[in-house]
Amino acid sequence: MKILIIGGGGREHALTWKLKQSSDADRIFCAPGNAGTVQLAENVAISVSDVPALARFAKENHVDLTVVGPDDPLAAGIVDLFVAEGLRIFGPSKAAARIESSKIFAKELMRKEGIPTARAGTFDRSDEAMRFCDELRFPIVVKADGLALGKGVVIAPDGASAKSTIDEMMNQGRFGEAGRRVVVEEFLRGTECSLHALVDGENYRLLESARDHKRALDGDVGPNTGGMGAFSPANNWNSNLQSQFGEGIMRPVLRGLRAEGITFRGLLYPGLMITDDGARVLEFNCRFGDPETQAILPRMKSDLLPLLEATIDGKIDNYSIEWDQRPAVTVVLASGGYPGKCEMGKSISGLDEAAKLDGLQIFHAGTKQLNDEIVTAGGRVLAVTALGSTIAAARSRAYEAVARIHFENCHYRRDIALTVITDNIEKLR
Repeated sequence: MKILIIGGGGREHALTWKLKQSSDADRIFCAPGNAGTVQLAENVAISVSDVPALARFAKENHVDLTVVGPDDPLAAGIVDLFVAEGLRIFGPSKAAARIESSKIFAKELMRKEGIPTARAGTFDRSDEAMRFCDELRFPIVVKADGLALGKGVVIAPDGASAKSTIDEMMNQGRFGEAGRRVVVEEFLRGTECSLHALVDGENYRLLESARDHKRALDGDVGPNTGGMGAFSPANNWNSNLQSQFGEGIMRPVLRGLRAEGITFRGLLYPGLMITDDGARVLEFNCRFGDPETQAILPRMKSDLLPLLEATIDGKIDNYSIEWDQRPAVTVVLASGGYPGKCEMGKSISGLDEAAKLDGLQIFHAGTKQLNDEIVTAGGRVLAVTALGSTIAAARSRAYEAVARIHFENCHYRRDIALTVITDNIEKLR
C-alpha cells in the first residue's frame, strides 16, 4: 500500500514510525513532514491547509490510504473532499469533526445526552458571558469556541481576569473567528486523563490510557501549551472508570451524533477530568493526541494499519489490540519562549547519541534538515519516549536521553510522570 500521512509534528512522526512497521506499507509520504519523517518516508512540500493540493497529490500518486494528523484539515472537510474524489482516508467528516472544532457544539451535545461534564454557558455576546462569570465560583474556565492551536482555553483565577479574557477573545480577536463565541464553565478539580478510541460509526476499541502535562513549567504552572510530555498508562484510570466511561460517555456521544445525522468514523479522543464523583468530559478531540500518541504507539504491539482500515470499513469490533505491558514516558523538548514567540534555526546535536539507548524513540516535531544539520523549526521540537519495566525506569531512561540532546535555549519540564512515583511512595508509607 501507498500511505499519505498529513501533518508535520511529533504525532505524525509517531504514526509514520508505527505504520512503517506494517508488512503492507510499501511507500509512505508525509505532507509536509519534518526531519524525522524523512528518514522513514518521502516528505512532500504541501501545507496541511491546502486540502485541494493534498487531494490532487493522493490521486496522482495512487495513494491507497491517507491518515490525517491535525485537527484543522478535518475541520475544513478534508475527509469529505477525499471521499467525493474516491480516495480512502482515515478521519471523521467535517460534520463529525465539529465535536472538536466547536466547543459549543460539543457542550450542547453533552447536555442533550446527559454526558457528565462541567456546568457551562455558551455565548456569542461578551456582556452575557461576563454576567455568567458572576454565577460561578472562581477559578473558572473560558474556552474559545473554535480551534486555537491548543491555546484557546484559559483558567481565570478571578472576575477581572475572566472578563479581560472574554474581552480579548470576543471583542479584540485574540484567536480570530475561533474566539468570537465562547464557553464559560466551572473549574473541575481532579486529575486529567486522555483516552483514545478507534470508532467505526457503531463500535469502538479503546487504546491504552495516557496523561499529558499541558502547563509550560514544572509543578503545572505557567501558560497552557500543546503538551510538554505524557505517560502511559494513566495512573488514575481503572476498570470501574472504564465501564462507566463506556456506558456514560462513549455510547451516549455516538448516539447523540447519530441523532444529529452524523456517523463518526475515526479517532475520538475525550479529555477527561477524574473527580471525586467520577470521570467528567473536559473536551472531545477527533484525532490522535500530541504528545499522547508518542507515548501510546510505542506500547502497541499490534499492527496499526489493519486497525485503521477496519475503522473505515465499520469492522473494528472484529479486532483486538495487543499491548506491551511496560509503561512509557514522553518528554517534550521545546524552543525557548514556547508557547510564546520562539527563535528558530538552532542547531540540534546529540540525537544519534541519545538514540543508542535501549527502549527509546525520538520523535521529531518542529525540526528541519538544513544542509548537513538538523535545526529547530517550531515551538515543540522533539518528543523523547522511553519504555521501562516501571514508570520510574522509563522516566529515568527518557531523561538520560534528554541529557544527551542539545540546542540553544532548549526548554523542557523536569517533572514529567514524577507524580506517579511520589504517589506510589506515599501509598507505601
